Amino acid sequence: MAKPRIYLIDVTNRDGVQTSRICLSKLQKTMLNIFLNEMGVFQSEFGFPLTHHETNYLNANLELVKNSELSSIRLGGWLRATKDDVKSAFKLVPHLKHVNLSISTSDQMIIHKFKGKLDHQSVIKEMAESVKEAKHLGTDSVGVNAEDASRTNMDYLIEFAQAAKKAGADRIRYCDTLGCDTPFSIYDRIKILAEAVNIPIEVHCHNDLGLVVANSIAGAKAANDSGCDAYINTCVNGMGERAGNADLVSVILAIKYGNDMKKYCLDEKVNLKIAWKICKYASYAFGVPIPINQPGVGANAFAHESGIHADGALKDRRNYELYDYEELGRGDPEIIDTGRKITAGEYSGIKGFRNVYDKLEIIFKDDAEATEVLELVRYANVHNQKPLVDDELKFVAKYPDIARKIFTMAP
Repeated sequence: MAKPRIYLIDVTNRDGVQTSRICLSKLQKTMLNIFLNEMGVFQSEFGFPLTHHETNYLNANLELVKNSELSSIRLGGWLRATKDDVKSAFKLVPHLKHVNLSISTSDQMIIHKFKGKLDHQSVIKEMAESVKEAKHLGTDSVGVNAEDASRTNMDYLIEFAQAAKKAGADRIRYCDTLGCDTPFSIYDRIKILAEAVNIPIEVHCHNDLGLVVANSIAGAKAANDSGCDAYINTCVNGMGERAGNADLVSVILAIKYGNDMKKYCLDEKVNLKIAWKICKYASYAFGVPIPINQPGVGANAFAHESGIHADGALKDRRNYELYDYEELGRGDPEIIDTGRKITAGEYSGIKGFRNVYDKLEIIFKDDAEATEVLELVRYANVHNQKPLVDDELKFVAKYPDIARKIFTMAP
C-alpha cells in the first residue's frame, strides 16, 4: 500500500480574490495558474464556473491545459452543491474536469443561513445529487466541501462524508470557515473523520486566530496518520477573506523543515524555487506588499543585524538559518534600469512597442503580427489597470488568441 501523501490545492484564484477591497484581472489569474504549474502545485481552484465574467477566462485556461502550457496542474472550479448549478456550470464551461461542490453542514449555518429551506437530511440529499450529476457530466474528480466543518456535529459530519463517498466524491474538504480550530482540535476531528470514512481529506483553514498554517499542517498529519492522502488549501502570500488563508510558501516550508515532519511525504512535484517569483508577482498584482517578516520571502527572512546573530550566520548559515535562500529562488542579483525606459501601455506606438519586445528577445514574423500583439497589449494594460510585467508581455505574444478571450467580457 502506497504511503499517504500531502498535496497542495491553491485557492488564490477563488478564495484569495474574495479578499475585501482587492481583485485580480483575468490575465493576472492566468499568470498565477502558470506560475503555480511551474511550482508543481497539484491543483488550482481557478474560479467560479457560474460567474459569467469568468466564463471566457475559465475556458481559455482550459485551452492552456489542452495545449500543455499548463502541463501538470489541474484546474478546479468551485460550485454550490446543487444539481442545477452543476448542470449550468457544464453548459458554460463544458471541458471542466475537476470541481469542488460546497454546502454548509453546521447547525449554525443550517438553521440560521438556510432559514428552513434545507434541513440536515436535505443538505445530504442535495449534496449527493450534485456529486452524481458532476460525475455523470464527465468530471475526473469531485471534492465535497463541508462548509463550517469545524463547528459541525461530529456524528453528522461523518454521515455527510459517508454519503459523499457513496455518491462518488473523491475527497472531503474540511472547512474551518471561521478559523476557530486549533492544531489540537483539528487533528482530533480530522483523525476521527478520516478513520470513520476512509477518504482523502482536503484541509481548508482561515487565519482568524493566527493559526492557519499550524492548523493546516495538523489536519494533514491527522489524515496521513489515518492512512489517507491529505490536500492542503493555500493562497499565495496568505491572501483570503478576513485574516486570510494558509500561505503557500509557509505551508511548504513547514512540511519540509518542521520538527517531526520528515516522516510525511509532500508531493514530489513541488518546486520551491518558484517561490520568490510567484510571491513577488502576486504582491504586484494584488497591490499588497509582502510583510518584511514573511517566512521565506520577506525582506528580513534572511537578514541579520544583531552582532551575535550576524557573526554566527557568517561562520555557518545553519547557526541562524533553517533553510537556504537559494532554495526559494532568491539570491540572484536584480537589475534595476536607472536610465531611459520604454514601456508598453494602452497608448503605445509601434516603434516603442517593438523596442520593448526586442529587449525580451521576441521576434515578430512581420508588421501585421506585431500590430496584432500591440493591440492586445493595449487592451491588457486597460484590463490590468497597471503596466504589464515581462512574463505577461511574453504570454500575450505567445498566445494572442487565448489572450484575446481572456480580455473579452460581455455583460
